[in-house]
Amino acid sequence: MWDFVRGVVRGRVLVVVLALSAFQLGSLLAPAYACGCGAMVPDGRQYVTVNREVSAVRWDDGREQIAMSLTVSGDARRAAWIMPVPHRATVRLGDRALFDQLAEATAPEYRTRHYFWPRDGDWPFDKSDNAAAAPGAGAAAPPVGVVDRERLGPFDVARLTATDPGALGTWLTDNGFHLPDRLDRALRPYVDQGWEYVAVRLAPKSADAALGGTLDPLRLTFASDRPVYPMRLSRLARTPQSLRLYILAAHRTEPRSAIGGDRPRVWFAGRVTAASGPLAGLTEGGTDFLTTVDQEFPRPSRISGDHELRRTAADTTRRQIIYRDELLTAGGIPVWQLTVAGALAVAVMVLLVLLRSRRRRPVPPPPPVMPPPPAHAPPPIG
Repeated sequence: MWDFVRGVVRGRVLVVVLALSAFQLGSLLAPAYACGCGAMVPDGRQYVTVNREVSAVRWDDGREQIAMSLTVSGDARRAAWIMPVPHRATVRLGDRALFDQLAEATAPEYRTRHYFWPRDGDWPFDKSDNAAAAPGAGAAAPPVGVVDRERLGPFDVARLTATDPGALGTWLTDNGFHLPDRLDRALRPYVDQGWEYVAVRLAPKSADAALGGTLDPLRLTFASDRPVYPMRLSRLARTPQSLRLYILAAHRTEPRSAIGGDRPRVWFAGRVTAASGPLAGLTEGGTDFLTTVDQEFPRPSRISGDHELRRTAADTTRRQIIYRDELLTAGGIPVWQLTVAGALAVAVMVLLVLLRSRRRRPVPPPPPVMPPPPAHAPPPIG
């Protein structure tokens, strides 16, 4: 009987171990195909994951410019990245300093906020001496066409037209990459709308190194009848996506909807003044109102389309404020201690005054003592 039970237990444990092993193997072999702004296609069975995506979008009366900075990780030595655009785009290398300038211009404002009564970490509640201290293709166009191809730093950039998603797959396969069927289907809406594509081959500077870290930014410029940020392909991502958009326009501009992610959070909105360097090129011509939006996509499969950007009803400004709480002091002494000491001093003084006034108060004489009536007094006359 016991031999039978032990055999059943061993069999179940073996099944669990095999299932876990299969799951882990599948995770290692399954590449991550998408980032928020396009598709990242790794080489062979290697994988690459976009951990962070930061983009600056400039919109100026039918002309759109997108500068993108991607932070990636994985074991792939090469990858292809596909970006759909509504019209033909020009592609240039971006300037890393742009995103430093944007981060500085939208940095939170730090303010000090004082509190009166002591808290944890303040005397007498402190437990230690150390304080704990951030244009679509024409009808006669071929299934796929290469508009041009150029080398930009570490990127091999090709501008493509396509009337068939499979043609894009063929182009990638001919160039040493394989387009998954899922991405093939995801590209269909863009093909139906006559969009074009920017295909980028990227590789690390060292042939033996894997792609990782923050890649050099790219800058795309194209015509568009409305400001849009392509996001549809990101629904293929297998990991949660994080997006930050810096939007520069004549007025405050925000995403029209959440498109399947968490609600977009606007944490900065305001005019950019005295801009210099690469940021000045994005703010000239009246596009100096900067809106910064953060959004999380916990389940990328729910992404329903591209981000359409719209002007808000008012140019309401906003800046994130971070408060630093400090104990209220005067001359280095907590005010609450001075207040308590003062209250005690006043109480003692009042008590002393009361005692002194009691000592000086005159003592009234006792009331006179009436003599008792005589023992044989006559009865009262009635």
